[in-house]
Amino acid sequence: MTTESPSSPLPENRSLLGGLRIVSLCTLASRVLGLFRDTAMAALFGAGPILDTFTVAFQIPNLARQLLGEGALTAAFLPAFVRARREQGEAGARRLTTATAVSLAQILIAIVAISEIVIALGLWYAPLGEDTRRLLHLLALFAPYLILVCLTALLCAVLQSLGRYFWPAILPVFLNLVWLAAVGLVPLISGDSETQIRLIALSLMVAGTGQLLAPGLVLRSIGFQGSPDWREARKETRTVFYSMGPVVAGVVLTQLNALVDRLLAWGLSLPELGQRVTWLPRLEVGTASAMYLGQRMYQFPLGVFGVALGTVLFPILTRHAEQGDRPRFRQDLGLGVRLALAIGVPASAGLILVAEPLTKALFQYGKFDEQDAQLTAEMIRAYGSAAWAFILLLIVNRGFYALGDRRTPVTIGQWSIAGNLTISLLLIVPLGGPGLAWGTSIATMIQAVWSLRQLASATGGLDRGSLWRTTVRVAVATSVMVTVVFGLQSVLIPGGGILQRGLTLAGQCLLGGVAYLVAAHLVGLPEPWWLLGGRLDSPHPREDRTE
Repeated sequence: MTTESPSSPLPENRSLLGGLRIVSLCTLASRVLGLFRDTAMAALFGAGPILDTFTVAFQIPNLARQLLGEGALTAAFLPAFVRARREQGEAGARRLTTATAVSLAQILIAIVAISEIVIALGLWYAPLGEDTRRLLHLLALFAPYLILVCLTALLCAVLQSLGRYFWPAILPVFLNLVWLAAVGLVPLISGDSETQIRLIALSLMVAGTGQLLAPGLVLRSIGFQGSPDWREARKETRTVFYSMGPVVAGVVLTQLNALVDRLLAWGLSLPELGQRVTWLPRLEVGTASAMYLGQRMYQFPLGVFGVALGTVLFPILTRHAEQGDRPRFRQDLGLGVRLALAIGVPASAGLILVAEPLTKALFQYGKFDEQDAQLTAEMIRAYGSAAWAFILLLIVNRGFYALGDRRTPVTIGQWSIAGNLTISLLLIVPLGGPGLAWGTSIATMIQAVWSLRQLASATGGLDRGSLWRTTVRVAVATSVMVTVVFGLQSVLIPGGGILQRGLTLAGQCLLGGVAYLVAAHLVGLPEPWWLLGGRLDSPHPREDRTE
């Protein structure tokens, strides 16, 4: 019987926090570049029909990536990979990886081929409007990107399972650099907006190719190469793909809210639809673009922290589940939930507070006017209110998948979809486009809390006292942050040029962040400091452990 000292974190938890910092820093760099990219896209095209159509078209391959790549495949593949490596060694793990990659490539090629044929038939024979034809053209350009990005996700899952987090985390930086370069170059190539948007879509193929080559070369450099006898692992591969079914459904339901929002925003703003169906509510052109930018803002903390934490935590939870170590599973899951609250709650409050200066500083340039900025700020407030819920839901669902429970997220997700549609339909008339965003946010908040309660029950219960203490301390520290930022806004003069907008936004974010960290220290909330590399105490409370 040994006792863990409060000042002496378990080695695996130090590894968790270290890996989290690596992934978070790389993701932060990617998200900052993504903001520059979105700013450049908004300035080049404005919040109009071309950018509306592009955001909808890009959502389709993005959803497929989350289904067949980072979401369902990773959740089904990682437990099998951990098991094969433990029972059969590196050779078995390489066989399984190669067999899964071959099968995935075959599936994706078939999907892309069928999609291109259907799109071509639609363009040739269907009577379509200009916006719909543009959407199909962009989908045809994006389709091959699915093969590259999903295979990349598989190789990155292997690297993460081997404890190598840097390369998987840095790849989105490359994507954004290529995308930014394309946005800068296309005006020099053509002055036609239609040509420009198609060239930008094609540039993603270049980025996708580089993203696939990088993890493959890294794996080869560490001796993890393709296996010539991969056919021997076909049985395990079939099990992986069979296990993907419920996870696919769960990821679909998780992502479907955002996709439905964007499709409704795009469809209800089409002039031809309003002429044919007069009883439907009409949304202004640019709603889908504003919704996309609003989603990008809440995805900033979700990506920098939520996805990073899920990436590092999932292999650890999977190992605990495979070993039947429920105490360690609950311990690390509790740490993940506390970290999610400590970052997600102030992120939500901050996005609501700085929605307007954030929009003006980042997007109100070129063709993106004051009206576009106001609509985008409303979207940021709506989506930002649920940033904590999006982060928490991602962590909780990883917990279900690590346990092999792929049905509970589906069941809860089905109710969430129904709730989102109901709330959105009630809010779209009085609030317009932002009503769709508020519907998604409210439904996600309910889904996150419900999912956490179900997971806690399934694992024998989390440490409620620790969670409540963290929640109260987060609320107090966030209140201090809100007071500081609100007071600062009351004395600042709005408007100004690019420099003044940027300094105003930076000042609010910096002082708000400092206020939160200081308040967190004063009320005894160590989680934010752990992420910065400080160690006020151990990530886990003192406890007796049998070695």
